[in-house]
Amino acid sequence: MMYRLLADAAMVAHFTFLLYLALGGFVAWRWRRTIWAHLPVVGWGIFSIVTGVECPLTLAEDWGRRYAGMEGLPPSGFIDHYIEGVIYPEEYTNLARLGVAVLVLFSYVGYVLRRQ
Repeated sequence: MMYRLLADAAMVAHFTFLLYLALGGFVAWRWRRTIWAHLPVVGWGIFSIVTGVECPLTLAEDWGRRYAGMEGLPPSGFIDHYIEGVIYPEEYTNLARLGVAVLVLFSYVGYVLRRQ
C-alpha cells in the first residue's frame, strides 16, 4: 500500500510540475518572486526535451508502481503514458511543445510589461 501511495504521489507531483511549467509565468504576474522558481522549471523542461534525460519523478513513480506489484511505466515514460495519445494525439507532440513554449514566452512578456 505504501509503494502505491508513493507512486501516486509522484504522479500527482509530476502533473503539478507540468502545470506549473506551462502556467507558472502567469503566477509570477501576481506573486513576482515566484519567477525565480519558474526559471529552473523551464530550464529543466528544455533540458529534458533536448537531451531526452528521464525525469526523477518518472523514475520514482515507476519504482513505486513496481514495488506495489503493479505494471511499471512503459519505457517511453510519463508523458507518453499519461499525456500523449490521451490528451492529444502523438503526432501533435511538437505542436503541444510549441504551445507550451508560446504560453511561457507570453507569460514572461506579460511579466516584464506588468513590472513597468
